[in-house]
Amino acid sequence: MNNVVLLVGIPFLIYEVLAILMGAMPGWVLSQTPPAPGVVPLTEQQDRGRATYVAEGCSYCHTQQVRPLKQDLVFGRPSIAGDYAYATPELLGSERNGPDLSNIGSRQPSEVWQYIHLYEPRSLVSSSIMPAYPWFFRVKKHADPGDVVVAVPPGYAPSGRVVIATQEAQALVAYLESLKQVPLKGAVKR
Repeated sequence: MNNVVLLVGIPFLIYEVLAILMGAMPGWVLSQTPPAPGVVPLTEQQDRGRATYVAEGCSYCHTQQVRPLKQDLVFGRPSIAGDYAYATPELLGSERNGPDLSNIGSRQPSEVWQYIHLYEPRSLVSSSIMPAYPWFFRVKKHADPGDVVVAVPPGYAPSGRVVIATQEAQALVAYLESLKQVPLKGAVKR
């Protein structure tokens, strides 16, 4: 066969068909998934927090997909496609070094707890392997009006100073607090 057009054109055509079937079609089908009842889009602040979540690599250790397994029920009900309607790309994660965060906003609804946990996880969970994120906080002598002061437990707090959450920390906590599974009729109870 000496026809260059056929030699190049046929593989190119096969490649295009496979790209559409394996790449574009699944994406299109997933984009048509309606949100589960009660699932709402993120606010601007929560969306910035989601970007921080991605930038810090949180999904390397935490999943956001509760499996339909008995051991996962402590994290919430099994996840469904409609949970992710406004979360594209989905941050499912694959490693479970830390707990699943699909429903962390309901399981741990305290912003104070989230701030302290980001500042020094072992001050709340002594066996935690999660790293501390001190760059999300500023340590000052006195808080200014409007500062979000973090009530770090004694022994972990800097002496004579206050710990202030940065805007980035506030956005990340807002995102974590938004991670709440909506109740579904007939869902498996914890």
